[in-house]
Amino acid sequence: MAEIRAVLVVLLGLAGACRCDAQAAPSVDVRFATFNVEDVRRSDIEDPSHPRLRRIASIIRDLRPNVILLNEIAYDGAGSPGFKDGDEPGQNAARFVANFLAADGPDDGLIRYRAFMAPVNTGMFSGHDLDNDGRTVSTFPMPEPARADGAPARQTADQRAYGNDCWGFGTFPGQYGMAVLVDERLEILVDKVRTFRLLPWDYVPGAFVPRVPETNEPWYNKEEWAAFRLSSKSHWDVPIRLPNGAVVHALCSHPTPPAFDGPEMRNKKRNHDEIRFWADYLDNAAYVVDDTSTPGGLEPEAHFVILGDLNADPVDGDSFKNPIQRNLLSNPRVNANVVPASDLMIEGLDPTDTSMFRLRVDYVLPSKTVQSLGSGVWRANPQPRERPFPSDHFPVWVDVRVPAPRGP
Repeated sequence: MAEIRAVLVVLLGLAGACRCDAQAAPSVDVRFATFNVEDVRRSDIEDPSHPRLRRIASIIRDLRPNVILLNEIAYDGAGSPGFKDGDEPGQNAARFVANFLAADGPDDGLIRYRAFMAPVNTGMFSGHDLDNDGRTVSTFPMPEPARADGAPARQTADQRAYGNDCWGFGTFPGQYGMAVLVDERLEILVDKVRTFRLLPWDYVPGAFVPRVPETNEPWYNKEEWAAFRLSSKSHWDVPIRLPNGAVVHALCSHPTPPAFDGPEMRNKKRNHDEIRFWADYLDNAAYVVDDTSTPGGLEPEAHFVILGDLNADPVDGDSFKNPIQRNLLSNPRVNANVVPASDLMIEGLDPTDTSMFRLRVDYVLPSKTVQSLGSGVWRANPQPRERPFPSDHFPVWVDVRVPAPRGP
């Protein structure tokens, strides 16, 4: 116990968001955050002077999260732009830390991060004509470089044609991936991470099958539907051990937007069932099986935080059957009373809107097993027109107090 206290005192001295109770059974305060950084690519990350990424990094340093999920940072693997034979896959997040968040010295007060990435379905060719346009597009045009202000280049018709036949929409393999950055004083339990990238959609009981309205026939043929993956990117359970020994599971995802489809509602229905997955995972639904073929959901007493751009608002927008309210905010294990809001008012946005398109779509939802201390939507002061906010989403954060594990 004395060693645990010593570690926690160091943590208290170095990070305002990680603190402890000086009593015999310490709790630890941790800041969890999510930030959709809008289509960050390897070529962007490899340029330390990249103007948009420098501003994103500045926001992260000011926010000082101990754990942050980044949505839309490309996964670098075989077949992705810039990937070379012999490269280690999944290093874009580590490159981002090294080039934009690295500490300058031992006493500079910056949080040092470890990075976790895993493969995603976006931009991964399916071998099928998933958009039913009469052609199966198997090759992707190389992406254009970022614009002068660092914003991603606009998509072309050829890029969209490729992306529409992928397991998750992406104009090249790994686009719109995810990464978890974790304060190096916390431990990512890498051997216990669970991913659900390959889980077939047809495993979900009562799945909302996309159908052709005129005939009521399934949009996907039998072969496609048997192979079709539920997750448009992936679903991850990333366990993180705190200095007091407690483990919090970061439940990370980025469901497809409920848009860019037609009357068959293939994206709207997928968005619903991707969000529903977390409720089923918490309820230990029988169909849940991870990418190592291990069945089962999350233990009943486990601490967790649901993180990510879930692309659905519980009140507004175009989501199908309100999956946020129906599956997450009403779940008995989720603390739905935590509603992050911004003190900085921007014309046309509600305080709880997390995106420039006037919706609450980004979430940090803690379990009821931890205490919520505060939360917010991070909005920088309005910038001149030539320097807009560096993403179309704002970071969202929640501070939680995690109790120490019970004794043996």
